[in-house]
Amino acid sequence: MALGKRPLELSRRRLAHLAIGGAFAAAAPSLRAQARQVSWEQTMPEGSTSYVYVGARTTKERNARGDGLNVYRMDNASGEWTHLQLLGDLVNPSFLAFDRTRRFLYTVHGDLSDITAMAIDPADGKLRVINRQSTEGKNPVHLAIDPSNRFVVVANHITSTLALLPRNDDGSLGAVIDLVKLEGKIGPHRVEQPFAKPHQVEFDPSGKFIVVPDKGLDLVFTYRIDAEKSKLVQAVPPVRSREGAGPRHVAFHPAGKLAYVVNELDSTVTAYRFDPANGALTPLQVVSAVLDTYTGDSRAAEIAVSADGRYVYASNRGNDSIGIFAIDAANGRLSSVGWTLSGGKTPRFFALAVSDRYLFAANEDSDTVAMFNRTVDGRLVATDKVVKVGSPVCILFRQA
Repeated sequence: MALGKRPLELSRRRLAHLAIGGAFAAAAPSLRAQARQVSWEQTMPEGSTSYVYVGARTTKERNARGDGLNVYRMDNASGEWTHLQLLGDLVNPSFLAFDRTRRFLYTVHGDLSDITAMAIDPADGKLRVINRQSTEGKNPVHLAIDPSNRFVVVANHITSTLALLPRNDDGSLGAVIDLVKLEGKIGPHRVEQPFAKPHQVEFDPSGKFIVVPDKGLDLVFTYRIDAEKSKLVQAVPPVRSREGAGPRHVAFHPAGKLAYVVNELDSTVTAYRFDPANGALTPLQVVSAVLDTYTGDSRAAEIAVSADGRYVYASNRGNDSIGIFAIDAANGRLSSVGWTLSGGKTPRFFALAVSDRYLFAANEDSDTVAMFNRTVDGRLVATDKVVKVGSPVCILFRQA
């Protein structure tokens, strides 16, 4: 099956990372021998296949090798991917989001100033472009659709703004109706923190609040949407991170009262209590996202909480690993379970899939998506399934 002009290959090689040695072995010894597999037959979703949407960097300025937005069909039982479609005329289709009905898909165009709306064909999962709108800012890096399905929120990373766009019933987008500029004291990093840099817009589980980690200000903001006025409103004062931490992404516990922020610049994870009544965050704990024996340069990237609320996962670029942390059910604090090499270089993104049976790591600089099996104790077991795709930076799954 062709992937653009290049063949799609599912590598059967045993990658070097399968032999996890040294410090990694000390942190997570003999995964294959000790880890117990979940009885996934009890948790498999209805239907045997899913559609997979992979965003990528495409521009020479980023030294990218992506060719657009790719669509795959995945066998839920085996995790095998089959290529279905390439939208090759999309530049830097980086972060992706479904609308609340999962009938439409949206992508922001990294380093540009645009967002594209697409319809999903229910018969085969393929995409059809509907329209494109300006985000009125530079380098939109993340987007989210509100629970009412009426609005799309976008983080413009370089121009320090949050944009609010209206969403129509046919999936199309209207022009920006509100633009909010984030302000505050910049962090101390002379290169990465010259101004406010919102990096994500994430709704809490109730859908009432939007949490915005800002890498430039070392702050985590909380906003809400005033639907009557079509405005973004700051809900509570922002919570401050450690100086130079560079908050990047947030993931919520499914119960809605805990949040975990991965800090890019100092490679840490901060645990917070989250007040679902007013959107306030209260710090609980800071832990290292990388193994304490690692002394090289690394930048944390993505974070996720398992659907059962028991584990947190965080990726590290440079260290090229995924850290695994157990959540204390009594207080929300984290304890290390171990680290697993990501199966490639620069895991900018990863995603859990099929009732959290699998984890797929998007290794941006090795042009691969590596598949891992999850075990009942939260650990990751590497497989020999590796999808070749240029500069992958985001993955979404939709049940067929």
